[in-house]
Amino acid sequence: MLTGKQRAYLRSLANPAETILIVGKGGVAADTVRQADDALTARELLKGRALETAPLSPREAAERIARQTSSEVVQVIGSRFVLYRKNPKQPKINLPK
Repeated sequence: MLTGKQRAYLRSLANPAETILIVGKGGVAADTVRQADDALTARELLKGRALETAPLSPREAAERIARQTSSEVVQVIGSRFVLYRKNPKQPKINLPK
């Protein structure tokens, strides 16, 4: 569980990052989850977006992906969302305590 300070830190890291995951009219499909899982393993922080044609709201899409990838939803604003999962083998982000 992330603290408010850790969430703020992760939001600041995600702000300039590019959106690499897009949830479209197909919703949260197996390949979307696989892509999110791979990105979280490599980067720990993922910025995504739910298109207007997606059957889920951005919050619902983020929560579903987070559940299936064992990650946490850091932020949902408008159509964009940020997910975080620490890589226990090779951590890339040092969270403040």
